[in-house]
Amino acid sequence: MLENIGEKAREAARALALATTEEKNDALERIALALRSRCGELCAANEKDLVAGKTAGLSDALLDRLTLSRERVEAIADAMEAVAALPDPVGRVLSDQVRPNGLRIVKTAVPLGVIAVIYEARPNVTADSAALCLKSGNAVILRGGKEAIGSNIAIASVMRRALEQSALPPDCIQLVSDTSHESAKALMHLDGYVDVLIPRGSRRLIDAVVREASVPVIQTGAGVCHIYVDRDADVEMAARIIDNAKTSRPSVCNAAECMLIHRGIAAQALPVIAAALEKHHTEIRGDKEVLAILKDAAVPAHEDDWGREYGDYIIAAKIVGSLDEAIEHIRRYSTGHSECIVTDDEAAAAAFLNRVDAAAVYHNASTRFTDGGEFGLGAEIGISTQKLHARGPLGLNELTTMKYRVYGSGQIR
Repeated sequence: MLENIGEKAREAARALALATTEEKNDALERIALALRSRCGELCAANEKDLVAGKTAGLSDALLDRLTLSRERVEAIADAMEAVAALPDPVGRVLSDQVRPNGLRIVKTAVPLGVIAVIYEARPNVTADSAALCLKSGNAVILRGGKEAIGSNIAIASVMRRALEQSALPPDCIQLVSDTSHESAKALMHLDGYVDVLIPRGSRRLIDAVVREASVPVIQTGAGVCHIYVDRDADVEMAARIIDNAKTSRPSVCNAAECMLIHRGIAAQALPVIAAALEKHHTEIRGDKEVLAILKDAAVPAHEDDWGREYGDYIIAAKIVGSLDEAIEHIRRYSTGHSECIVTDDEAAAAAFLNRVDAAAVYHNASTRFTDGGEFGLGAEIGISTQKLHARGPLGLNELTTMKYRVYGSGQIR
């Protein structure tokens, strides 16, 4: 079954690589229109997934990730149109030089080919991934989790039907409906068909794909994001940033999982931060110094709380004595996703931004901005936490590779 999907994807990728910008944009606009017109159908399929998820005991945070509403379907359609409005990455001239022997060497951006995406309970990933792959000239094989299978099938079906009215082959978007471990494992070994595999979801999923896959993998998603409140921080600002980074959507990878508070400001800052988090019933797991300040407003943290991605209304908290200690803690437990310092000290901010090794580093802003849409990429297929071949939100440009076009006049070596 997977080989058949892979062969169809490979054939579609060849056609898609030659599609014009106008043809790709027309297809995306048709998909956006179809998603809006089929919103009721999509939400009905999603409601069945939600009922099953509640029966299975999914947490509120996971159910939030799973939920589609009219507003969220509209946002998905808007993202399609935003991607259509972006410059076409295919054919970009990356460099153009003439060598001493007269050879002209032009490096250009070309599609990767066939991209496979394994992901969990976020139906919008189905549409976002398809949009980015289509605009960047890549066929996509989508394999979502069982929690969202009804929603994913409905979204993929709407997109494929829309492509039937366009110049692009419907097989440039394919969904694996089998949600068993065997289908995921088979996709990880679809050598000869898949050019790159992108896992998107929990650390457990990502680690499993990295260990198992024989096709090339871009590691994404695991987000143990820290916010360090420096001695010279604006306390009210720190509380707003931490509250937003933790509670606006705690289930996503750019949510904060740990706050580090400078000892010199902890007694003043922690009660204010805790009061903001309490409005969203967020549990604080603190070290002994945090517990001494917050008393019953926090519970004891254990060693496995450092470096843990909760994906829920829980945040770890630790008192540190210096910027160096904060950076060392982040270096030990970070997943390289997004890290933030809150401070009015420009020198401390510069040191943090220079020394912390992560895809995105922030000064006085929420880590929730690490997002393709917020970064002006239209959408993202994932957030890479590795350094090759791309890092941070994976937008259109990151879904291309390069080709050298060499023009000669009979030169030999």
